[in-house]
Amino acid sequence: MDVFAALLYFVLAYLLGSVPIGYLIGKAHGFNIFNEGSGNMGANNITRKLGYFWGGLTWFLDSMKGIGAILLIRALVPSEEYALATVIGAVGAIVGHNWSVFVAMITGRLRGGKGAATAIGTWLTFFPPLMIAGVMAIWVLIVVITRYVSLAVLVTTGLVALTVIVMVAQGSFAPIFLLYLLVPIIVFYRHRENIIALSEGRERKLGQRI
Repeated sequence: MDVFAALLYFVLAYLLGSVPIGYLIGKAHGFNIFNEGSGNMGANNITRKLGYFWGGLTWFLDSMKGIGAILLIRALVPSEEYALATVIGAVGAIVGHNWSVFVAMITGRLRGGKGAATAIGTWLTFFPPLMIAGVMAIWVLIVVITRYVSLAVLVTTGLVALTVIVMVAQGSFAPIFLLYLLVPIIVFYRHRENIIALSEGRERKLGQRI
């Protein structure tokens, strides 16, 4: 894959990731999600404002952006380039979701969500099903016990990053997958305020109304 093609595929993934699901759901209900709660357009903030149904729908559709970006690029490249296509699609979708050009066009600011749901969507495209089940079981367990979605996101994202490193070292994943580590890095960066709030006991819990 040449550099021009890689950039083109990244832009396609970015544009797909930029579709502002949470913002559109908020506007359909008569409010701007960026002016509510944590001020981002992710599923957790939608849940606090509208309840579990709309939060779950936001989570599902944001996850589909990660899946869709990777599957789209894989459809455009030879099978021997699937690993690179996966990395480009994943990173592009995350960057688009977190810093959406469509949101910038609407609000005048380059902003978005925090990437958790979109990142999980990317996991589903290349991790073995049993591994996904294990990671998601840990996610659910943390949420059930603590009701902190952000904590579940941070722990499972960290586990995924560690797993990618191990699988590359073992030869199970191509070395190019090390670039996938940009995804957890971005997720952690976007959750930096949540990390501080968790450490200070100020983090909102799942379902806690705005």
